[in-house]
Amino acid sequence: MDAIAPATPLLTNDAAVLGLLMLTLGAVFATAHSTRPGWQRFYRVVPSLLLCYFIPSLYATFGVIDGDVSRLYAVASRYLLPATLVLLTLSIDFKAIVRLGPKALAMFFAGTAGIILGGPLAVLIVGSVSPETVGGQGPDAVWRGLATIAGSWIGGGANQAAMKEVFEVSDTVFSSMIAVDILVANVWLAVLLFFAPRAASIDARTGADNRAIDELRDRVTAYRAQHARIPSLTDLMMILAVGFGVMGASHALADPISAWIATNAPQLERLSLTSSFFWLVVFATTGGLALSFTRARALEGAGASTVGSALLYVLIATIGMSMDLRAVVERPGLFAVGAVWMACHAAILLIVGRLVKAPFFFLAVGSQANVGGAASAPIVASAFHPSLAPVGVLLAVLGYAVGTYGAWLAAQLMRAVAPVT
Repeated sequence: MDAIAPATPLLTNDAAVLGLLMLTLGAVFATAHSTRPGWQRFYRVVPSLLLCYFIPSLYATFGVIDGDVSRLYAVASRYLLPATLVLLTLSIDFKAIVRLGPKALAMFFAGTAGIILGGPLAVLIVGSVSPETVGGQGPDAVWRGLATIAGSWIGGGANQAAMKEVFEVSDTVFSSMIAVDILVANVWLAVLLFFAPRAASIDARTGADNRAIDELRDRVTAYRAQHARIPSLTDLMMILAVGFGVMGASHALADPISAWIATNAPQLERLSLTSSFFWLVVFATTGGLALSFTRARALEGAGASTVGSALLYVLIATIGMSMDLRAVVERPGLFAVGAVWMACHAAILLIVGRLVKAPFFFLAVGSQANVGGAASAPIVASAFHPSLAPVGVLLAVLGYAVGTYGAWLAAQLMRAVAPVT
């Protein structure tokens, strides 16, 4: 593949590269929502998110663009990512989440615990058979790459990108992790969708009470009808002001704090506390959470999370520019890690669900709110009833909030058990 790409990419102007990436994203979204049967069949097999990563990687592979030459990712990760985190956590309504009931929250956090604990368990199990699969040193250490999967499976793409920067994951390792993330997550999504129509019989066998689902459906429908509105120019400007305003404040705080820790407590580098990017992500996430208790949360009705998602997809496309497609086939052992990891996640969900007698709906949506985020949690929720799709979004937003913290904890556990090869 090295011979495919010329030494100098075809496009070296970042404005031209950005235009190409935006046209690509537009084409993916247009075809993904096309009513033509051919495109619908295609996207039932190939996730649109996968294309947003891999089409830019094809451009890089064939020498159209070069992620090492372009500065777009540096800009996107430092400016768009923090703003994305703010806008995705801004809409959290903790009271509404509590009203979902203890079983819904229990299943969500059981899913989170399954990801946090499943990662190190998968490293231990696979490492006992093939240490080189989960070993490595420096930026190529596999545990660093697995931290990005933890970010994706607890929160979403923004948290995944944050972990890539915090733990300084090499592009080669990250390319493999993207493949593992998307393949394993989509297989698990297919499993949940298969069992969704059979939820009633599953609940009957476990003794789960479905009345909470009906009440939940009615509450969510009423909430969405009350808050949704067509955004005005003022709404959009306020959304951008909040997102990028908190981003700027986070930058202003992160640099001096990380510098102070590096000078006065350098031993904390092992916990990433000397990384300015770590503090940037923490402050952006915390800022969004704090604003969710203010009137700024009303901006969600005008599409704050939609704007955040748009910024996120730009970031995803810039990540794709640096992906090495050869990594997908060069490290097949990593897929075993992902499979064991997801099995641990599923096992914990099943155990907790059986203990609390939670409806299968809460198990499925709680899982996808972690693993799939706002992209697929509504899909699973709507498989039970279309009006329940917002429940998936609500729990997925909670995943964005805890994704950074949970992924960081999972990374430290994987780091502790990973072999050095």
